[in-house]
Amino acid sequence: MKISDVSKTVDLPISTLRYYEKKGIIPETYLVRDENNYRAYDEQIIPFIMSLKSLLSAGFSIHEIKDILSRKELAREQQLDIIKEKMNEIEQLQKKLDDAKHFLQDSLQSAEDCTW
Repeated sequence: MKISDVSKTVDLPISTLRYYEKKGIIPETYLVRDENNYRAYDEQIIPFIMSLKSLLSAGFSIHEIKDILSRKELAREQQLDIIKEKMNEIEQLQKKLDDAKHFLQDSLQSAEDCTW
């Protein structure tokens, strides 16, 4: 597949795919060269990129994803621990956001109740 085909299929700009390549996120096994020595991708890159997008949506950074991919030998239990750790981070962030929202709501209410 050409990079433009992958880009359209996974709904990511070509520049993003090249960035992932440069950062070592896309494994070499998905990269092939066509008869003209142009870069092409194996069809299996599509599910890989979709999983990558899901991990990014879940809050994993490019650095974290690269680390996970580089340690293919991780036991299932270790993988689950990484997921649980990310869930805890998200829950802590959600608590901070909830606290900030309540503070702002209280401040807004106090300002509305104040008569000058």
